[in-house]
Amino acid sequence: MTKLSVNINKIATLRNSRGGDVPNVVQFAKDVQEFGAQGVTIHPRPDERHIRYQDVYDLKPVVYTEYNIEGNPIKEFMDMVLEVKPNQVTLVPDAEDAITSNAGWDTLKHKDFLVDIISEFQRNGIRTSIFVDPVMAQIEGAKATGTDRIELYTEAYAHQYGLGNKEAVQPYNECAILAHELGLGINAGHDLSLDNIKFFKENIPGLLEVSIGHALISESLYLGVENVIQMYLQRLK
Repeated sequence: MTKLSVNINKIATLRNSRGGDVPNVVQFAKDVQEFGAQGVTIHPRPDERHIRYQDVYDLKPVVYTEYNIEGNPIKEFMDMVLEVKPNQVTLVPDAEDAITSNAGWDTLKHKDFLVDIISEFQRNGIRTSIFVDPVMAQIEGAKATGTDRIELYTEAYAHQYGLGNKEAVQPYNECAILAHELGLGINAGHDLSLDNIKFFKENIPGLLEVSIGHALISESLYLGVENVIQMYLQRLK
């Protein structure tokens, strides 16, 4: 079964919109695990517009499933991750002013940089994953960085699937097969939803984990968090 990690950034966004501590991100992390989620994902950014750096520390004692921290490996991010030591760090090349992640790493151009960063995390016992586009050369480049896993950037798939183009999954299928042959673990995330997750799962061999936030939280407004998590788990079997 593919594991479901719930990205709770949107809960922090809602909290920050009013100040105070409602909804409480720590309690929400406890709840999603209680409801069956197999991991908690956060993506702190330098401007702290959703997850704050303090949240990263506050969540550490309560995440008993898998703690996954995403982000651009600037010095402040690296220092924090090395101190907190989550189960997994997912490296994302997002600009500081990006609304959301919008591209994977150029693993060929940034190979030396990624090798240094990844080896530092691995020396500290932290599993590494890097955000990549579904391009065969980038998968091969990812292998050369020494990363443990890749996270396939799924926005293009989600958009095309919504238009009725199921062939959009094919590049992801081919990249997953190559990644598996190269010994890389396979994660995925971005715009995956209840509508498109089952078809994606069925066509991606070796899919270990998906990280879902925006869609899951939005769907929960109508269907309830506990119910939505169970719906995802059913589709990921």
